[in-house]
Amino acid sequence: MAEQSNKRTVKGVVVSDKMDKTIVVKAERLVKHSVFHKYVRKHVKYKAHDEQNQCKARDTVLIIEARPMSKEKRWRMLEILERAK
Repeated sequence: MAEQSNKRTVKGVVVSDKMDKTIVVKAERLVKHSVFHKYVRKHVKYKAHDEQNQCKARDTVLIIEARPMSKEKRWRMLEILERAK
């Protein structure tokens, strides 16, 4: 039986691939407003490690939590779900 990992995974879109071996991934989620009961989009940007520099801007990727690799980089690119058109 495969061991269950307790690390978080996040699906998002690559917004920048300009750094060497680093991508910036934007993850969006819908949150219901407490007063107006309307769904609002919230987003977070994560810096993730991309060892082979294979991601391009607008790719949809899956990232996983990892050990700290630099001041802001705490995620690792797991797989590319969809290539940019």
